[in-house]
Amino acid sequence: MVEAMNWISEVVRPKIKTLFKRETPENLWIKCPDTGQMVFHKEVEQNLWVIPGSEHHLKMSAPARLKAMFDEGTWIDVPLPEVPADPLKFRDEKRYVDRLKEARAKTGMPDAFKIGFGRVGGLPMTIAAQEFGFMAGSLGMAAGEAFIRGAETALEKRTPYVLFSASGGARMQEGILSLMQMPRTTVAVRRLNAARLPYIVVLTNPTTGGVTASYAMLGDVHLAEPGALICFAGPRVIEQTIREKLPDGFQRAEYLREHGMIDQVVHRKDLKETIARLCRLLMNVPAEAAKKPEAAPAPQPEPA
Repeated sequence: MVEAMNWISEVVRPKIKTLFKRETPENLWIKCPDTGQMVFHKEVEQNLWVIPGSEHHLKMSAPARLKAMFDEGTWIDVPLPEVPADPLKFRDEKRYVDRLKEARAKTGMPDAFKIGFGRVGGLPMTIAAQEFGFMAGSLGMAAGEAFIRGAETALEKRTPYVLFSASGGARMQEGILSLMQMPRTTVAVRRLNAARLPYIVVLTNPTTGGVTASYAMLGDVHLAEPGALICFAGPRVIEQTIREKLPDGFQRAEYLREHGMIDQVVHRKDLKETIARLCRLLMNVPAEAAKKPEAAPAPQPEPA
């Protein structure tokens, strides 16, 4: 009798459990940070990573940015220069090279920038997008070189240069080499200005630190997504320094718009049309002419 019970408990019951077990994907739902609303992951992805209802703008990956911006979701990847992986042999809790390996495995990107060349609203355009998932989109040697390569591509092909910024600031593991990217990227922006090519910045959540103190605030036009945190030092640091409570919404996109720091707050679904219209205006290209091959050198985008 005991043997029969063992057979039933050890063989039959696990099989029955397995038969009725349902595998639920871990990312099936997304919780809205504002309201706590639970939304299907696919629904949010199809809505450009904006929560339906609350309109909360979630972080968006760099490849998703380029796909949403370029016509038909196709573009040419701009090859980025290689830089020394760990010039200072830095180590804190982990070796810097190990952190880089983890970030590359997580994002599938060599560093915190992705540059694409294609058409937006029919107009040839060069777009740079920062990947916050890669070590908080921090600015290091590779990111600085990538931004400059994007500017050089815009100069070579005579296109507007559009930046989607998302960064926690300079990369501490590269020390002074990271800080040197601030003046270097500023020089690249000045070259665009001298060539009379539009440089448009879209400030996304968050844009902070040395990125805000350099190329992110040097655009001809500054747009921002709703609710984006845009600052050099965060509000908590400022409150602890001055020992005063800051105004509601301080350093958010809407607050900065009211105080003249940025030009316009634009919903993500309207960014493509807004940027295309601005670039046509700044390049003096009529909407109809932008769609004609002779309007500007046409890229041959490939699926990315």
